[in-house]
Amino acid sequence: MIGLTIVAVGTSLPELASSIMAVRRNEHDIAIGNIIGSNLFNTMAVVGIAGLIHPMSIEPQLLSRDLPVVTGLTFSLFVIGYGFRGSPGIINRFEGLALLLSYVLYVGWLIVSQTDTV
Repeated sequence: MIGLTIVAVGTSLPELASSIMAVRRNEHDIAIGNIIGSNLFNTMAVVGIAGLIHPMSIEPQLLSRDLPVVTGLTFSLFVIGYGFRGSPGIINRFEGLALLLSYVLYVGWLIVSQTDTV
């Protein structure tokens, strides 16, 4: 829970700031590359190095609960960003709000499910 909320926000703020500056300067490719590169680095390198230092086990809930949510949100971001129904590469405010609301609902769902098991 802490990694999904506090640490994620703290490590994402620099990327968010530089992406906002890139969008304001009309350099959308830099913003998208920054977000994707940061996410890939955090997923592959940080978790990989941590696993090399101290091997860890994966909880079954990760595969049954979290992986489908992450896959669904990634697919929806691809569909929205690719622009099958409108302008390619543009995510409007409604779509961004929907993605943000999905994250907030997911974190809320995790909090509720954690309090049920405790």
